[in-house]
Amino acid sequence: MANIQLLQEDITQLHVDAIVNAANKSLLGGGGVDGIIHRMAGPRLLEECQKLNGCETGQAKLTLAYKLPCRFVIHTVGPVWYGGKIGEEQLLANAYRSSLQIAYENQFSTIAFPNISTGVYHFPKELAAQIALKTVSDFLLNHSFPESVIFCTFDQENFEIYEKLMSPKNEQ
Repeated sequence: MANIQLLQEDITQLHVDAIVNAANKSLLGGGGVDGIIHRMAGPRLLEECQKLNGCETGQAKLTLAYKLPCRFVIHTVGPVWYGGKIGEEQLLANAYRSSLQIAYENQFSTIAFPNISTGVYHFPKELAAQIALKTVSDFLLNHSFPESVIFCTFDQENFEIYEKLMSPKNEQ
């Protein structure tokens, strides 16, 4: 996984082309990483998001980053976990794929993802990481952009899950 990196940091501090915001459908801010991104970017991010008319689960939309050190924010809506019986795995893969498609269309070299849907949406962390890694790896095989993808975890548990899944013995 040469084009995939793992960091345990605050995603709002990364100097990349785009960070991905694990947003809610309104795109107007919320808890977790969504709230932090909105606070750090400043009020102009909210103003731009208000013009986007929300976002459906599995889809993504692009805004400027304003006061963040990155250039852009890709807002994507991951699924709420209901036991895996209503297509949550496919919706999560779509959230990653939609974000990557925006990065590709805008020729972003670097993009950083948080752990989408694993907080208040209760998606099982290891399953979410497996879906994220597979979706990103598959996308990178067929696209020239982004050149580098960062999985940016905030907590130790998610970092260890990704570290285990990304170890050479687990790569396929």
